[in-house]
Amino acid sequence: MGDTLEFSDIYQEVKGSWNDGRLRFGRQSVVYKSSKTGKVDSIPAAELSQAQWRRVCLGQGIKLTTSTGHIYKYDGFRDTDFEKISEYFKAHYKVELSEKELCVKGWNWGTTKFSGPLLSFEVNDSPAFEIPLASVSQCATGKNEVTLEFHQNDEAEVSLMEVRFYVPPGDTATTEEGPEPVEVFRDSVLSKADVIQATGDAVCIFKELQCLTPRGRYDIRIYPSFLHLHGKTFDYKIPYTTVLRLFLLPHKDQRQMFFMISLDPPIKQGQTRYHFLILLFSKEEDLSLSLNMTEEEVEKRYGGKLSKNMSGSLYEMVGRVMKALVNRKITVPGNFLGHSGTQCITCSYKASSGLLYPLERGFVYIHKPPVHLRFEEVSCVNFARGTTTTRSFDFEIETKQGTQFTFSSIEREEYGKLFDFVTAKKLSIKNRGFKEGLKGKDDMLEDSDEDQHDAYLERMKEEGKIREEANDSDDSDGESDESFNPGEEEDDIAEEYDSKASASDSSAEGGDSDREKKKRPAKKAKVVKEKKPRKKKPKDSGAPKRPMSAYFLWLNASRESIKAEHPGISITEISKRAGEMWRELGKEQKVVSGMGKRRRRRRTMRERKKKGGKSDEKNKKGASSGGRERERERTTGIDSFKSREFISSEESSSESDRGKGKRKRKGSDEKEEEVASTPPSSDSGSD
Repeated sequence: MGDTLEFSDIYQEVKGSWNDGRLRFGRQSVVYKSSKTGKVDSIPAAELSQAQWRRVCLGQGIKLTTSTGHIYKYDGFRDTDFEKISEYFKAHYKVELSEKELCVKGWNWGTTKFSGPLLSFEVNDSPAFEIPLASVSQCATGKNEVTLEFHQNDEAEVSLMEVRFYVPPGDTATTEEGPEPVEVFRDSVLSKADVIQATGDAVCIFKELQCLTPRGRYDIRIYPSFLHLHGKTFDYKIPYTTVLRLFLLPHKDQRQMFFMISLDPPIKQGQTRYHFLILLFSKEEDLSLSLNMTEEEVEKRYGGKLSKNMSGSLYEMVGRVMKALVNRKITVPGNFLGHSGTQCITCSYKASSGLLYPLERGFVYIHKPPVHLRFEEVSCVNFARGTTTTRSFDFEIETKQGTQFTFSSIEREEYGKLFDFVTAKKLSIKNRGFKEGLKGKDDMLEDSDEDQHDAYLERMKEEGKIREEANDSDDSDGESDESFNPGEEEDDIAEEYDSKASASDSSAEGGDSDREKKKRPAKKAKVVKEKKPRKKKPKDSGAPKRPMSAYFLWLNASRESIKAEHPGISITEISKRAGEMWRELGKEQKVVSGMGKRRRRRRTMRERKKKGGKSDEKNKKGASSGGRERERERTTGIDSFKSREFISSEESSSESDRGKGKRKRKGSDEKEEEVASTPPSSDSGSD
């Protein structure tokens, strides 16, 4: 068996929601690291006193109890893991892993036991459920009832609001000698509950501190178990147990300092959630601080981390006090230095400008909105060209959950430093091949991109070439749209457009400009050929109408029967009822409904084709004669409008012409009728 046992996808319940992470059993300690927050719980092996193996909702779970009274529960194990973990505990921790069955009878009458930070409700000595007292926000009592209210978690799909316990009254003799059972129950809950009560004096007070998130000026009162922000409009109470990390970051101007506190769960104001508390200090502000405690109490509680009287810069005093009370390290920038010699990079995130800090284990952006990205969360990074100017670039970070953070408008001079930092941290770079060519520091100071291989630029050039070729082809196809340029050489015009090019040449050789003007041939206007519209087949006004669909034929036949079955029915109701009846009909019935009218149309069309020869001849002659008349009018320039005198003078001649035309066509019509009486064989079998 190895020195360590590691398990992934192990879940820990935090205020009603399940957070996954990794659990490692080592010789010296048991370590659990949350994948969501990165928070690490370390349990010294020497403090382990009891271990239980239980069946829970997520498979199998383990419950660890320490000698200091703390209890840790982890779920998500498999059945086969029991033997392996049991042997490891016996060999390294000298603790036996015992199996414990939970009561699933569903009874609501039993006994309560307070074991450390847990309230256990047991039925027949088997636990039915357990309540972490740290999740209790308030405890109220009635005559024989105790009501527990819980902290709410925004990320939990279902939240438990409250639980009520009925506590039976004790004997009269017992109650006279001591407190009632209800009071004893409440005191036991409040002793371990996470109830924030501003009782007693604060350890120290920092007045009128500038806060960026949430915005405003607040008095910060430091209590032993929580932090109280008191402003003109809002008050916030922050338990130290919700503090994840502390950051102390210098501003780019080197005259101010940011102090950032990461919170989980966040503080709330209406629907707004603040995951970070950001304070802004000036380096020139000094403070002399005196704690509201005796020196013996300070030494006993904080073990030399604080002293009763302290003095120094304001940001140093706040950081020192918070570090001692929260018992967490303060994170400061590492070895990264930007182009300007500072430890941050100016950039924009979303619509606001801020500062990006590359730290040893992540990135921090300040301030609106604040962002903290751990390297463990980062899937890959990407360097992208700026959208507005070539003097800047974008830095994109993609997390393993698929979320993308884009920090834009970063100065181009910062690229080399940032690329080296990302490479040193072994982060995956999406477009490494493209950026390797831009890595040189000298190239970064130049404005020209000619010597750099730029895939984006090459693609734009290719698109430009394709666009130019398309424009050239459009120009060659539409040469008629070009206008005459009088500044062009006349020789070129004569060669290109004039049929008598020699005459223009000879006139150019003579020196007389007037003669040139006389003999200069006029440029022929280019004639734009109009596209002939497609000839549409003339519509036969005498043709039968297209048949209705089978549904409408059936509806016309069935409308009266529907009215008879439902007297007084409206038109809309008839349509609805008809639609329902049509859906119920079979396919064969629907086809038969539309056959009769279609057959009649086909028969009518066949008859018209037999008689259609004569009418087609007339239509053709009429169309040809009409076309000739329009052509004659166009060539002679006769206007379509005629005066009254013109019409009256030619009425007689036009009538006589019409009569002659009738007599001439009479004989031809008889011949056409004989031809039309014998229809072609192809028409008879067309349908």
